[in-house]
Amino acid sequence: MEAEGSLNDRQENDKRDTTRIAFIGAGNMARSLISGLIASGHAPADICASDPSVEQRNVIEALGVATYAANATAVAGAGVIVAAVKPQVLGAVLKGLTIRGATQLLISIAAGVPISSLEAWTSAKQPIVRCMPNTPALLGVGVTALYANAYVTPDQHASAQQVLEAAGKVVWLTDEAQLDAVTAVSGSGPAYFFYLMEAMIAAAVELGLDRETAMFLTLETAYGAARMARNGDPSPATLRENVTSPGGTTECAISILDNNNVRGGIKQAVVGAARRAQELAEESGDS
Repeated sequence: MEAEGSLNDRQENDKRDTTRIAFIGAGNMARSLISGLIASGHAPADICASDPSVEQRNVIEALGVATYAANATAVAGAGVIVAAVKPQVLGAVLKGLTIRGATQLLISIAAGVPISSLEAWTSAKQPIVRCMPNTPALLGVGVTALYANAYVTPDQHASAQQVLEAAGKVVWLTDEAQLDAVTAVSGSGPAYFFYLMEAMIAAAVELGLDRETAMFLTLETAYGAARMARNGDPSPATLRENVTSPGGTTECAISILDNNNVRGGIKQAVVGAARRAQELAEESGDS
């Protein structure tokens, strides 16, 4: 018969496995997720991270989280492993680890690396959630799309959602191919808005405003417009129509945008980004 102390130790280990989260890579995205998890009540003692950089580890340690130079040490007792390294090194990192199949959930935030590659680098039945976050996640206001393979259990599904909700809102996809569209819309999306802000600020300066005032007006307008659109009623199209008076300044501006096919250009940009995301996924292969 198994000794009571031994049984209690094993039960405690099983409990720790389901709650402990190990981050491979301790960069900005990992720091954002770890900070969010702690803020939402996850115990720092149940989080760890690995990174070859002493500087990166020091930043994470300041949050009260254990860090390691060796990836294998970090993942050994974790129920959830978050791969937060660059896509081009992910294959080598995962091949160098022993992941315990069904008992450990692998979450990948590496852009463009498909489930098929992740399975090839781990095991054919590895529970995997592939994610596409965006940079506002660094401030806790990001949006992340998630896709789970067939081996992810309901509890692991909930764990993945908890981890990514630490950086903002999440949406689950039913088709991995949809992640290419997500990459084009929300992954690259912040850059589109920054691009528009750049142009508006430059135009305002040309019209005589100082750069500080031009930036303040542009950013506050963007924030206010996003707040209005985020309410969801009415739609962005209706909101635009509501501020476009016949013969007025806004109608003049919108007509110039239409004459320059700005709407078509934006659509082409998003479609092009999605196509490039698909190409990158295909290029990653199973190497």
